[in-house]
Parts: sequence; structure tokens; C-alpha cells
Amino acid sequence: MKNTLYHSAPKQTMHLTLVGIIGLASTVGLSACQQTPDYNYLIGETMGTSYHISYQLPDDADEAAIQAAIDERLKQINDSMSTYQSDSTISTFNRLGTDTPIAIDADFSRVLDVSQTVYQQSGGAFDPTVMPLVDTWGFGSTMTVERLQSPPTALEIAQAKALVDFESIIKKDDTIYKTKEGVGLDFSAVAKGYGVDVIADVLRDDYQIRNYMVEIGGEIATSGVNNQQQPWQIAIDAPIEGSTVSERQTISAIRQPKNTASQMHLATSGNYRNSVIFDGKRYSHTIDPTTGEPIAGGAPSVTVAADSVALADAWATALTAMPYHKALDIAKTQNLAAMFVVLADDVKVNGSDDDIDGWQVVQTPAMKALRADKKL
Repeated sequence: MKNTLYHSAPKQTMHLTLVGIIGLASTVGLSACQQTPDYNYLIGETMGTSYHISYQLPDDADEAAIQAAIDERLKQINDSMSTYQSDSTISTFNRLGTDTPIAIDADFSRVLDVSQTVYQQSGGAFDPTVMPLVDTWGFGSTMTVERLQSPPTALEIAQAKALVDFESIIKKDDTIYKTKEGVGLDFSAVAKGYGVDVIADVLRDDYQIRNYMVEIGGEIATSGVNNQQQPWQIAIDAPIEGSTVSERQTISAIRQPKNTASQMHLATSGNYRNSVIFDGKRYSHTIDPTTGEPIAGGAPSVTVAADSVALADAWATALTAMPYHKALDIAKTQNLAAMFVVLADDVKVNGSDDDIDGWQVVQTPAMKALRADKKL
């Protein structure tokens, strides 16, 4: 299913910083006679990427049943929103003409609502109808200087922008239809986050599991404590251009609040693995739907915490689809818990919280409050 909203390459997570998962503390402080609770670990594939789940085993747990329930819910989401399945609801909708309604399920409806919220609050920077512009620019798994040397013409960009029209998607009760021919949806920049929310719901609501960590392609939900009985802590990678998993460098970390009943929903989006320098400016593969052109001067990495992972996922994407200073202003205005990692040589930063090997970490007040275990 993975076909990142602003990136046309399948089967990759290039649009997202891979978030490392670490415990807040090691076993220091646990005596030899103490035993840590049993935690189960699940790994699988979904949405063109992988999922990783760690959870405390309930008494008399049926591990096979839990795994089956998770996989069934993920299958339902793919059947609804996968652009790689020709018979999915979203693929069927994208083939329809104007004014032809199609029934949508509850999952589709919720993701559409999240998309609508972030679309409106971001001034259109998040737009699940943007794919015609991505196709026009020809962005695949990598971005090349040659594409910027011979960019699409103004006419080609205008023609593609005419098909980027989220306002033409109309929801009525449990159906949607379009009012403009050729407009289609792609939920790839929000569906992984929603998938994390759904798995967390299965663990919490169906099996009364309170201590867990769920990750799909870098989007994460945590609850309770880890297997060392400490709050979960998520490491944020430095956005090193061209880096691989084995070359990760942790630049910061976000810890779940100490309240063991609390939850945390995080998503990280980054442009650094697909960017080039042209005429002295760094351009990303991310397209700004409002201009129809690649972003220049955007933050290489943005992490957002929100009430759901779907919402965090959409906002992290939206904030990377803007120049850095505009993104920071909107994040503050919307009271988002956001962390920006920027390269000091690319963007002059005032008020940086950390300066690590040339990278500067800038947080909104809401993110500072979250990391200080205060109410947002």
C-alpha cells in the first residue's frame, strides 16, 4: 500500500525518518531476584513496509489469536485504502467519473475526516489529491538534479494542479463522490499512522493490553511501560542524507509521560533521503500542493505528537511540505507538539534547543511541554 503522498516510489519508507525504539532505562536498578514481565514481539509486513509490535502478555493470552486479529484489521484497511489493490475502495473510487457515489467503510471515513482537518488547518499543504503533480515532476525513489534542470513547463504544472482539488471530494453520510473528472485520492501519508491506531485499538480494546509499543514504517504508538517497567522512549534519527539503517545517528529522543496510564502517538517525516542541491538551494522530493513545485528550504526532519498517530502522520507530512519557517509558525499557531531538525548551514535558526554536530533541534512550546511531562 505504501505510495507516499508526496513520493511516488512504492515499497519504500523514504518519506519518513526511521524512528529508533529504545527503553528509557536498562536493567540497572533491578535486583537479580526480580523478573521482568513477559513481553511478546510481533513482526510482519503491511502497506509496503513492516510493522513491529511489543506488548505485555496478558494472563492466558492466545498469542495466535492476537496476531490473527491484528492481521485481519490490517487487511481490512488495505482492502479499503490501498492504491495497489485494483479492487480496493479507493482504487474503485479513483476510476469513477463525476457525481457517482460510492459507499465507504468506517476506516475510510475516519481517514478522510483526518485528512480534511489537516488540509484545512495547514492551508492546503496536506492534500491527498496531490499525486498528479508528483507524477508530472516524475519523482521516483530518488530525486535528480536533471529533473530541476529540465522541469515541467508552466502549462504542464497548471494542468496537473487542476487535478489537485480536495474540495471536489464530497462526503455525504456513508458515501463519497467527486465533482471534478480525473481527481483521485491517495491516503499513503496518513494510512500508516491510522494502521498504528487500529492495532493499538485491537490490543487495548479487544485484549485489555495496557503496555505496548506499535510501529509501522516509523509511525509509533506507545502505552504504559516497556519490559523494564519504564516509560517508553523513542529515539529520533539525525536526518543524514543518504544514510542507511546501519548508519543511524540518534539526535534526540521523546519519552512518554511518566503517568503509566498515558499513551503517546508519534510520526516523523523527512526529506533528507530524497533531496538535491540546485543553484545553491536544497530541494526535496516533496511537492507543495499550493505552488505545484518542490519544496526548497524545508526542514529535513519533522516529528509530531498528536491525539492519534493518523493525525500526527498527516501533520508531519504537511509540515515537510512547507518552507521551514512557515511550517514552524503554523505548528505554533495550531498548538502542535512538533520537533524540527534542521541543518544549521541550510537554515538560520533562532531559539534552537540543541546543537548536535551541525544539526539544530527546534521544538514548539507544546513539544517542550510534552517532553517535560506537562499538560499540553
